[in-house]
Amino acid sequence: MLFLLSGTTAVHGELEECVAKFVGKPAAVVFGMGYLTNSAIISVLIGKGGLIISDSLNHTSIINGARGSGATIRVFQHNILKEHIIEGQPRTHRPWKKTIVVVEGIYSMEGEICDLPEIVSVCSEYKAYVYLDEAHSIGAIGKTGRGVCELLGVDTTEVDIMMGTFTKSLGSCGGYIAGSKDLVQYLKQHYPAHLYATSISTPAAQQVISAIKVIFGVDGSNRGELKLARIRENSNFFRAELQKMGFKVLGVYESPIMPIMLYNPAKIAAFSRECLRENLAIVVVSFPPIPLLLARARICNSASHLREDLIKALQVEFTRFLSIVAMI
Repeated sequence: MLFLLSGTTAVHGELEECVAKFVGKPAAVVFGMGYLTNSAIISVLIGKGGLIISDSLNHTSIINGARGSGATIRVFQHNILKEHIIEGQPRTHRPWKKTIVVVEGIYSMEGEICDLPEIVSVCSEYKAYVYLDEAHSIGAIGKTGRGVCELLGVDTTEVDIMMGTFTKSLGSCGGYIAGSKDLVQYLKQHYPAHLYATSISTPAAQQVISAIKVIFGVDGSNRGELKLARIRENSNFFRAELQKMGFKVLGVYESPIMPIMLYNPAKIAAFSRECLRENLAIVVVSFPPIPLLLARARICNSASHLREDLIKALQVEFTRFLSIVAMI
């Protein structure tokens, strides 16, 4: 199926095959924008009479996509999927036409990993579809970088729809949906973002292919293996050191995302500015993406960071944090 507006090249076809093989699904379709991959696709998958069960910490792209679908939405407490599925439709209690449970591999503002084995088990029991967003986990966790399924030992056949982006570990732009051949063919025929939006550029597509080949090890080197080991080592070291310093760090080991709680939104601009003066770039997050009094700094480690880089960053963060706390 062609991108109608900007055309399809052999590189686009190679990318879709490469992604499908990498994530362990029969087929994949790629898009030019990661956010749109979630926000526009959910309404193609489900509509009125259907039920979307969404984790309370899901990304805005998922929330907006669910709202635009016309389906009933129920939100469950993070990682605790209760019996929303068996309650049936209001008043009639008839079964839903379709039920989709939407979760993320790594939650971007908390650094936590979804309880995928439990979620898959519940969905299997009640015949619900599993939609897994791996924007922050693909290429970053798992022994060979294949994400949360590999890390937690879940067979990819148990996850119906696998979504991810190319903007994090793979160093490019765009996103993908992977699943059965029937699902992918249906999306190529009905998904507006595929039919009418501009396709991912050829250079950006080639970048993703090259990155996946490095992770696979088919480039003739062990760079991918070394990078995956390094990012785990860096993340676990940095998290442990932050906790020793007394920081409130969200998330779990193995996750390269480490939010440091600052709480007071008045602190975040000063903290970011003071860190930048010491040549340390740090992302600060406040309302509206998160509640007003839960401001935080989000740290994402890279496989390219050396141990001395991390130690320097720890020194800067600790001293600047203390100075900001004393100032306010």
